[in-house]
Amino acid sequence: MSAATVLEFQELQRITGYTRRADVERTLRGQGIRIFLGRNGPWTTVDLVNQAGGLKPMDEDKYGAEIV
Repeated sequence: MSAATVLEFQELQRITGYTRRADVERTLRGQGIRIFLGRNGPWTTVDLVNQAGGLKPMDEDKYGAEIV
């Protein structure tokens, strides 16, 4: 299982175009993106953004040893 890429507050500000914490949080929640509140501001992961967009995480165990 691979570690999810974390998107920190500064990156979320850049992505959303908002600078205020409340605006960033409102925008992400409005789009169905689960966020977590950290000491340095809200953060999320790329996987949670993809889930909100309707994409399913890639199943790393999708292919068994029989294909080798």
